[in-house]
Amino acid sequence: MTTSTEAGGIAPGDLYRLLAWFSPSYPIGAFSYSHGIEYAVETGRVKTAADLSGWIGHILRHGAAWVDAVLLKETYISVDDTARLQELADLAAAWRGTAETALESAQQGGSFVMVTRAAWGHPAIDAFAAARGERPVALSIAIGVAAAAHKLPLRPVLAAYLHAFAANLVSAAVRLIPLGQTDGQRALSALLPVTESVADCALACPLDECGTAAPMVDLMSMLHETQYTRLFRS
Repeated sequence: MTTSTEAGGIAPGDLYRLLAWFSPSYPIGAFSYSHGIEYAVETGRVKTAADLSGWIGHILRHGAAWVDAVLLKETYISVDDTARLQELADLAAAWRGTAETALESAQQGGSFVMVTRAAWGHPAIDAFAAARGERPVALSIAIGVAAAAHKLPLRPVLAAYLHAFAANLVSAAVRLIPLGQTDGQRALSALLPVTESVADCALACPLDECGTAAPMVDLMSMLHETQYTRLFRS
């Protein structure tokens, strides 16, 4: 990569791009999803900042965020292989435990492709979108393609993705528990070593050794589908 350093650093222009893509203002609709946390709060499983950091930490280590990190890495290193990219995109679209978390990933991924083509266009992103057609695109795949197309260093991209995943769930929980903004940031701070560890592990993990072990998270998402009152789409 032309802009990375041996230590995995990131050039200022690339940092600007990453900050834009992972900003809450990037219009992909992340704010409307809680990944089942809404039902976990409803049933008293998540009540405190410590509960929250533990719950999200499990998603990062063993749930959808872990799978996403590995898929993002695999997409990034396969950006020049059209057939492989489509295989990864199909796998990512199927690799969700519930209908709501599948929607969460696919809606954000489709929006990311659309906005990024318009604002940060690149022929590789256009080619991927054309080959994909109307089939769903998971967010991790969309970001992997865009990051590789723009030659962003992979390790910071993984860290940014995992931080954004965690931060969005913290933001949802702050509105749900209710949890004060400071406690929300305490929960996010506690997740720093988790995101760093998961990013490093994802770089080393072969795709055929990747899997999930978060059945309670999936159960909360399933039950959320019939929750009587809801603020979030997942």
